[in-house]
Amino acid sequence: MADGTKVGTIWTDGDLDQIVADYFAMLADDLAGRSYVKSQHNEILTSRTGRTRGSVEYKYQNISAVLDKLGMHRIPGYKPAAHYQGAIAEAIGRYLVRDPAAVMPTVENIKVDALAEIFVPPPQLAPEPPIPDALRRLIGKFDPVERDRRNHALGRAGEKFVVEVERRQLTDAGRPDLSRRVRWVAEEDGDGAGYDVLSFAPSGGERLLEVKTTNGSARTPFFLTRNELDSAMDRPEDWCIYRVHLFARSPRIFTVAPPLEGSIRLRPELWRASL
Repeated sequence: MADGTKVGTIWTDGDLDQIVADYFAMLADDLAGRSYVKSQHNEILTSRTGRTRGSVEYKYQNISAVLDKLGMHRIPGYKPAAHYQGAIAEAIGRYLVRDPAAVMPTVENIKVDALAEIFVPPPQLAPEPPIPDALRRLIGKFDPVERDRRNHALGRAGEKFVVEVERRQLTDAGRPDLSRRVRWVAEEDGDGAGYDVLSFAPSGGERLLEVKTTNGSARTPFFLTRNELDSAMDRPEDWCIYRVHLFARSPRIFTVAPPLEGSIRLRPELWRASL
């Protein structure tokens, strides 16, 4: 039952730790395909914290908003609510320190289902809202861009998925000959080509696909190398990014083709140093 003395008051660190742990428990069930009842979780949290059902529900949505910024999975039923206190970001940080596996769950082989559902429009380029200090510190500690770059298993799984998607598309388009010629360049030749997959248009023209994979949402940032940008400029009509997102749950792809400046925001973050 809600405690009337707590209505409108700030959540304590203890209350926040409880709801964050409960959210991640539901998220683990969701990713594993186990059944769970959101209303039952809400009822338990209401009893433990003395908060109202609406307050608990909104705090779940706050957690979703922070996980979106971290490029992590979130519970689909809790739409992100961005107006949150910095304390919720700090509570999520405490949880992730205790359970680092929650940041980067294992990704098994992902099967290609209905092609019509896989490709989606890219998100529109939007102004960057100010980031609260607590969230900025959390992102710095669990940087989604660096995490995805270092997660070679995730990158490799995403590239393999795209190879299968391209082969399926060409076969369905009546070009099994081209389907057999699709090459996983990054796997066969190693990095350095400036793209990961060589595919084809049904007409026979080459398509150079740079695959960027995340388990996070469509707006999760990613790195581009100098070599990849050079390939985009050298062959702008053939080269494009396949941004694979929501990978572990229900993979979706949007494409970004040159000129890149109209679709994504680029800023330099790495420099080569020499003496």
